[in-house]
Amino acid sequence: MAAVLIPDEQRSLTNPDEIRAFLAPHKIKYERWPLDERVNPDTDQDAILAAYAPEIDALKAAGGYVTADVINVTPQTPGLDAMIQKFASEHTHSEDEVRFILKGRGLFHIHPPVGPVFAIEVEAGDLINVPAHTRHWFHLCSDRTIRAIRLFQDKSGWTPNYVEGGKHANYTPVCLGPSHVPGAATVEPLLKA
Repeated sequence: MAAVLIPDEQRSLTNPDEIRAFLAPHKIKYERWPLDERVNPDTDQDAILAAYAPEIDALKAAGGYVTADVINVTPQTPGLDAMIQKFASEHTHSEDEVRFILKGRGLFHIHPPVGPVFAIEVEAGDLINVPAHTRHWFHLCSDRTIRAIRLFQDKSGWTPNYVEGGKHANYTPVCLGPSHVPGAATVEPLLKA
């Protein structure tokens, strides 16, 4: 289940209803989808897309998405460091960034026009939709693994539009992980001195 980290306020949210309520004013959608009972996350792309076809079709109809694929990133991915660097700087996209996480974990930092920067840690079972033109950046968690269904409004995909003077350098990516016990850890390390 996702966690929202608000480093400037030194607080975190782990309750799904609280997370959805916090993200709603930013027009960021968050849902939980079923996992193991559907399909093995390590199976081939076609089987994964077929297993989640009803949800994908509903998203396509609602959001105007025209294509879906499965991205698989592991520590063995060629050019992984360059790929990570590409998305670690504050940027926007001209279309929504929609991800359903099948395996692994990652951290979306969001820089809203009003309010503090916050991070959304996503893991297997989480669906997130970051709207077009939202300032954000992304990091993998320590296992450097993520497998996700991606949806696109343009068949050619999207490219990052980097933000000059972005805030990404002020925040250290810290993933809470599956062993996190709410209240047992501080989010203070997220904000660099």
